[in-house]
Amino acid sequence: MASSSFSPEEDLSCPVCCDIFVDPVVLSCSHSVCKTCLQNFWKQKGSQECPFCRRRSSKTEPPCNRVLKNLCESFLQTRIQRDSAGPAVLCSLHNENLKLFCLEDKQSICFVCQASKKHKYHDCVPIDEAAHLFKEQLQTALKPLQNKMEVFNEVKQTFDQTAEHIKSQSQHTERQIKKEFQKLHQFLLDEEAVSIAALRKEEEHKSLMMMKKIEKIKGEILSLSDTIKSIEVELRATDISFLQNFQATMNAAHCTLPDPEKVSGALIDVAKSLGNLQFRVWEKMQWIVKHCEYKIYKEGL
Repeated sequence: MASSSFSPEEDLSCPVCCDIFVDPVVLSCSHSVCKTCLQNFWKQKGSQECPFCRRRSSKTEPPCNRVLKNLCESFLQTRIQRDSAGPAVLCSLHNENLKLFCLEDKQSICFVCQASKKHKYHDCVPIDEAAHLFKEQLQTALKPLQNKMEVFNEVKQTFDQTAEHIKSQSQHTERQIKKEFQKLHQFLLDEEAVSIAALRKEEEHKSLMMMKKIEKIKGEILSLSDTIKSIEVELRATDISFLQNFQATMNAAHCTLPDPEKVSGALIDVAKSLGNLQFRVWEKMQWIVKHCEYKIYKEGL
C-alpha cells in the first residue's frame, strides 16, 4: 500500500544508488535511473534490463529525463541554500524567529521586539538587508588588508629570493676560496721544490770542494808522515850511520810544506737560504694576492 505522505527526497532518488538522481535517463518501462548507475548495472548483469522491474530495454542509449533532472537540480539547490542558512535562531525574550536588525542597538530582534518600547522608535531593517549592508562595509575594510597582504607576499618573495641568492653566493664563494687556496698550496709546493733543489745544488758544490781539500791534505799528511818516520829511523841508527846521513836527514827535516789553509765559506749559508726564501716567496705571494683581488673585483662588477 502506497504511503499518503509525500517525500521529495525519496521520490527524487535513484533506485540503484539511492541518492538524488544525477543525469537521469528514462527507460521504455518509464522507470528512471542515473545514467552512470544504469551503465554500471548493465555491465555487471551483462544484459540491458531495468534495475527496478527487470524489463529489458530496447534502447542502448536511453534518453535523458529532462523534467526529472531539472527537479533534482532545483531540489539540490534549495537544500544547499537551506543548509547554508543554518538553523533558525530564536529570540531569547519572545522565542520568535529573529527577522529584523536594529541599526541603533546593533542587534538582531524579532517582530515582538520591534513593537516593544525598547525598539519602537529605532530604525530596523530585515536581517538579510542588514547583513548585505554590513558585508559591503566589511568588504570595503577588507580591501586594504588584501592589498597589504599582496605587499607582504611580494616582500616575502623578495626575501625568499634574497635568501636563496645568499645561499648561492656562499656556495660559489666557498668554491672560489677552495680554488684559490689550492693555487696557493700548489705555489708553496712549487717554491718548496725550487728551494730544496737550490739547497741540494749548494750542498753538492760545497761537498765537492771539501772532498778536493780533504784529498789534498791527506796527501800532505802522508808525505809529512813519511818524513817523520824517516827522521825517527835515523835517530835510532848508529852514530856513524847517523853522521853519514845527517845532512840529508836535516834537509828533509826542514819541511817546505805550507800550513794548511783554513776553510772559510764552506758551510751552507742557512740564514741566507731561509732569508732569501722568505723574501722571494713573500714577493710572489703579494703578486698572487693582487691578482686574486683584481679577479674578485672584476667578478663583483
